[in-house]
Amino acid sequence: MLTIILRSSSVHLPVFRTFQYDKSNITTITTLLAGIAGLILVALSFSSSRAPKLAPGVYVVGGDDEKSIRVSRERFRQNAKEMLAEGYEKTGGGLSYIPSPLGERLMIPLKHLDELKTAPIDHVDFVATFIEMFEGKYTTMGSRSTLHPRVVKAQLNHHLGDVMPAVQEEIIDAFRDTFPSYWTPVPVVHTLTQIVARVSSRMFGGTALSHNDEWVQSSIKFAIDGFIGAQTIKKYPEYLKPLVARFVPEIRNIANHYAAAEAAAIPLLEARRRTGEREMDLLYWMAEQAKDEECDPKFLASILLKISFAAIHTSAAAPAQLIYDLCEHPEFIDPLRQEAESVVNADGLMDKLSFLRMFKMDSFMKESQRFNPLLLITFERVVHKPWTLSSGFTIPAGTTIGVPTQAITMDPKLYPNPEVFDPFRFSKLREEHRELDGRAHTTCGFPRARRGPRACVSRLSPYHTPRRPWNSEGGRSRHF
Repeated sequence: MLTIILRSSSVHLPVFRTFQYDKSNITTITTLLAGIAGLILVALSFSSSRAPKLAPGVYVVGGDDEKSIRVSRERFRQNAKEMLAEGYEKTGGGLSYIPSPLGERLMIPLKHLDELKTAPIDHVDFVATFIEMFEGKYTTMGSRSTLHPRVVKAQLNHHLGDVMPAVQEEIIDAFRDTFPSYWTPVPVVHTLTQIVARVSSRMFGGTALSHNDEWVQSSIKFAIDGFIGAQTIKKYPEYLKPLVARFVPEIRNIANHYAAAEAAAIPLLEARRRTGEREMDLLYWMAEQAKDEECDPKFLASILLKISFAAIHTSAAAPAQLIYDLCEHPEFIDPLRQEAESVVNADGLMDKLSFLRMFKMDSFMKESQRFNPLLLITFERVVHKPWTLSSGFTIPAGTTIGVPTQAITMDPKLYPNPEVFDPFRFSKLREEHRELDGRAHTTCGFPRARRGPRACVSRLSPYHTPRRPWNSEGGRSRHF
């Protein structure tokens, strides 16, 4: 008898198998093993040797030969910031390729954003990038539904002033419930994530969602499980991912989060349909605007969960960074608090115009995000068909494009003394350009949020959420 112990170390699968065969079958077994090994080598060779499709004449950070590109892809894991800065500086903000483990990204000059953001999605596709980044085939991250972009554009934008009182009320309640009443160390990101999840849920479905802890926790963990699950299966070649995904605990958990979303949203939808109740929240507007298969309550619940992925963690990251910056620059706390207290009404709340008058807070937020952007690359899109820019350059089909945000925000031509944290940089700019008063805008050279018809829903909710440096009793907040 022959005992064979196999271990698949090349793909890091911790699987051991023991087989017992008669010696008379050794030739058959050897042939079988050789065949399997050959298939694996062919698959690995196919998946790793595909030449990058690069446009000729475009600068490639680290070199444009295949060996240099392979080295640069690994270098990106630890030195992405430096590589993006190199590409930006070498080309003067022009076109450059940045090799990464997911392939070569073509960095696009800012002057082309307006023409790209209005391109048809079958040509220039944001969702494809999202699905690739988060392994959407297995994690379900990413949605091609146009329902929530339609609702955000037609309803949420229009009713933002009506929604804000309830949102502020939820902020006050969430702070009171989440923060202790005494001085003690607090995990900033975790705590703010809990608060933002509740506030976002209030916008999504009123108190029925924001006070439903099972939903709130699932809306948080859905993104975490999706991210960890995606990073786990990225370690494996494409042909093994369908198999591996079945055994990744975080991916298996995703079904539980959909169940929690359905348990929270479907009874609420059914109750509203029975009573004809009208509400100022995203779930009501989606149900109202839904067409055909979009009307399915399970579909609406799933979209609500996917929106939470976009809104919660990015929205929590911004105020967390604000707190860190305030801790490092405590001399700006009083000016910001004074400005906030000057725009509140008798009830201690703000209306839409109040937020627009908080020039110093707006500036502090922008500078915080300029100095520490959430993403090094923004405006990522997959170009499915050749796309010719106004400059005459044609982006090849299959190219992933992006904007090197970190490099742009450190450009001295756009921002004098960019290495200096200047909290009131943008309020001083506003004073010099009074025509900007009362208008939300994206500062030239500072692409803070996704643009275009599928712009991220979170660009609205976090913009108003962090701006409250006082407590619910009207006194000075212990949190700042």
